[in-house]
Amino acid sequence: MKAHGGISYDNAAVAACPKHLLQFAVDQRYDDYTPVDHAVWRFIMRQNIFFLREYAHKVYFQGLLNTGISFERIPRIQEMNDILAKIGWGAVAVDGFIPPAAFMEFQAYKVLVIACDMRQIHHIEYTPAPDIVHEAAGHAPIIVDREYSKYLQRFGEVGAKAMSSKKDFELYQAIRHLSILKEQPNAEPKEVEEAQKLVEHRQKTLGEPSEMALLSRLHWWTVEYGLIGTLENPKIYGAGLLSSIGESVSCLEPEVKKIPYSIDAQNYAFDITTKQPQLFVCRDFEHLKDVLEEFASKMAYQVGGLEGINKAVECNNVATCEYSSGLQVSGVFDEVITDANNAPVYLRTTGKTALAFRNKELDGHGIDYHKEGFGSPVGKWKQTPASPELLTNAQLHALGIVEGKKVKLEFVSGIVVSGRVEKILRRDGKLLLIAFSNCNAKYGDRV
Repeated sequence: MKAHGGISYDNAAVAACPKHLLQFAVDQRYDDYTPVDHAVWRFIMRQNIFFLREYAHKVYFQGLLNTGISFERIPRIQEMNDILAKIGWGAVAVDGFIPPAAFMEFQAYKVLVIACDMRQIHHIEYTPAPDIVHEAAGHAPIIVDREYSKYLQRFGEVGAKAMSSKKDFELYQAIRHLSILKEQPNAEPKEVEEAQKLVEHRQKTLGEPSEMALLSRLHWWTVEYGLIGTLENPKIYGAGLLSSIGESVSCLEPEVKKIPYSIDAQNYAFDITTKQPQLFVCRDFEHLKDVLEEFASKMAYQVGGLEGINKAVECNNVATCEYSSGLQVSGVFDEVITDANNAPVYLRTTGKTALAFRNKELDGHGIDYHKEGFGSPVGKWKQTPASPELLTNAQLHALGIVEGKKVKLEFVSGIVVSGRVEKILRRDGKLLLIAFSNCNAKYGDRV
């Protein structure tokens, strides 16, 4: 298999990933695994075979065989890619935690991210840090089930569109630091304690959870810690449980509350450093997708309009707004002006902003050009009843909108834009953008 820098380009799913994702891929450094590492792997796998044969979802053991997971040694990522390619998936090695948005997007491309590290022997039952047991022996085997595979990919697609906040990222950094410390054999107890307090502090001060935070909870209670079947006799399919020989046993005990899975799971926060007090049981894998679609139907990218824009402003992070013309504006949205009917009439970003069409950046409209932000009115013009994006060049000329000439546009909302037209840009027959110089936008007494 052709590989470069740990990336198996002969795998179609991996090769299809964009560069901004593949930057997280690393070489597995297989020869760095010690005999102890391989012994830990063998012990965990043998314990799993003994216990999970009865308590794991029926597809698990077939999945171990189908994905090329060896019981005797740590698997090679390239070997797994050969097998995963047969079911349309791929894998890349990564260095521990990666940002949630990147993790989700890899899933959307049907690529598993597999942490290279191997847990220490004193964490043989469970480790809070991602490791190859969790990723390879936990996540990979279940995706041979067609319905679950569809769910996982769809989750990635939805997750890649979720709004996240700066506080989400700060919490991710704190959790990543804590999990790394807990896996280090010689970590100072005081340092671990301080890291634990930081995680707790950021969890308490997270505020209103973002879409990504809520979606991460659904991911945790299904992909990581999910049970399937009946409340009385559930089976394990979550990777966090399948890879934990300690919690895979204790999770089925009566002390761990079993709750029917529903969208209400988004209201349950989780702690990755300890055992879970409750778990959610789905009926089947189709049930998972039903709940996911219910959640997605309420996300900003689906509802759009003022509600969607307000979510973008609240998240205080990079978001993308797509206009009816197809113009995509990506940046940190800091304001939306509404009229008396509470309809949006003006959108504005702050800081570096890029304009695109069909996910491809428009020439001359990248972050270097719009480095201080971008603003534009939305809505119809007083001069014509037609939607602006539907106007032909002839209609624009009739309104005096010609490149190189000064013009004043009056919007139904009351916004007035004046300046010299520098460029009229079209895509797919629609008016996408009118670029002005010496531009002035006025709304009431605001300029």
